Amino acid sequence: MADGALAVPGVPYQPVPAYTTDRDGRPLLLVERASPIVAALAGKADLVGTLRISDVAPVAMADRMRGRAWIHGWLTELPLGELRAAAIRLSRPHPRPELLDLADGNGRREWTVLALEVAEAEIEDAWGGAILEPEEYAAGAPDPFVAVEAGMLTHLDSCHRDELARLLSPAAVAENTPEPVVHPLALDRYGLWLRRCAPPPAAPDPVDVRLTFAQPVSDLHGLRCVYRRLFAAATP
Repeated sequence: MADGALAVPGVPYQPVPAYTTDRDGRPLLLVERASPIVAALAGKADLVGTLRISDVAPVAMADRMRGRAWIHGWLTELPLGELRAAAIRLSRPHPRPELLDLADGNGRREWTVLALEVAEAEIEDAWGGAILEPEEYAAGAPDPFVAVEAGMLTHLDSCHRDELARLLSPAAVAENTPEPVVHPLALDRYGLWLRRCAPPPAAPDPVDVRLTFAQPVSDLHGLRCVYRRLFAAATP
């Protein structure tokens, strides 16, 4: 998962160790009850805030930042009766011990959950950017591989780096240069991003190459079939 931080005007940044969404796509954010943001929210119906997310590639390489997002909206604290359900949802992407604290109903909790009613979302990466209105944000859906992407890219990098290098056409590799190192950078239902890095001492700027699938893939079986076809076509 990408790293998150919560920004509120006039209040120091607050790290968000765990976040997810409810069934309607509303972000749920785990924060300390003693944080300045929770203190600023006390006695108010809501508070203007921004969730800032940095997406970092799971494979070790230079310049691993893949993109950023800013989700703007209004913060509220979840009622006590909703914390258990929120903890269960948060535990799926973030199995953290702090979530057990949310079950304490006697007021000794050190953590709480804030909900963010989305007003606007901005996304930006090396390949483009966009601004989403609330209706566009609500109509979106997670990529089917978001929960397994990190593990799959790590596996490809550690076990199939030679096959990945063969996926690049000869035109993608300059003549009279050392054999490049190819890392998997990102994966989604539509394709695979590869990063070609020339080894030292040449080491020019890395080049990102997009391999677009013939059609969108919706499950692991379909993804394995795509990989087999790609690797077979690239094998001499």
